[in-house]
Amino acid sequence: MKKTVLTFGLISGAISAGLMLATVPFADRIGFDKGEIIGYTTIVISALLVFFGIRSYRQNVSGGGLTFGRGFAVGILITLVSNFCYVAAWEVAYFKFMPDFADKYAAHLVERAKASGESEEKIEKATRQAQQFKEMYRKPVVNVALTFAEVFPIGLAVTLISAAILRKKPAAQTS
Repeated sequence: MKKTVLTFGLISGAISAGLMLATVPFADRIGFDKGEIIGYTTIVISALLVFFGIRSYRQNVSGGGLTFGRGFAVGILITLVSNFCYVAAWEVAYFKFMPDFADKYAAHLVERAKASGESEEKIEKATRQAQQFKEMYRKPVVNVALTFAEVFPIGLAVTLISAAILRKKPAAQTS
C-alpha cells in the first residue's frame, strides 16, 4: 500500500503544487475570481489521481478485490500526501514570492462587498473581517491550517466516491 500511496500522492501533489506555482507570476493579471476557478480546477484534476491510485491498488496489490474501508484508507492517504505537497508549495510561494497576498486579498474582499451594493454596515463588517483575515494569515500555523482546509474537502469527497465506486468483492478461489 505504501508504494501506491506515495506514487499517486506525490504525482497528485506535483500536479496541484506545480500548476499553482505556475500561476504565481500571473496572479495579478489573473485576479482573485479567475484565480479561484483555476485553483480549484487544478485541485480537482489532481484529486482524480486518488481514483486511479485506489484502482491501481485494487488491481495490482489486492488481487482485484477491494473493500470500501481499504479503498478509503488508500484514498485518504493519497489525499494527505498530495495535500502536504500543495500546502508546502503554497507556504513557499506565499512567504517568498507573495508576502502581500493577504493584503491584496483583504482589499479584494472589501471591494467585492462595496461593488455588490451592500449597506455601509455590511461593508464595515467585511472590512473588519478582512483585517482579521490579514492578521491571522500572517501566522504560519494558521496559514497552513487554512490552506489544508482549502484542499482537503475535495480530496475527501473524491476518496469517498472512488472507494464506493471501486469496491469489489474478491473473485472466488477455485481449488
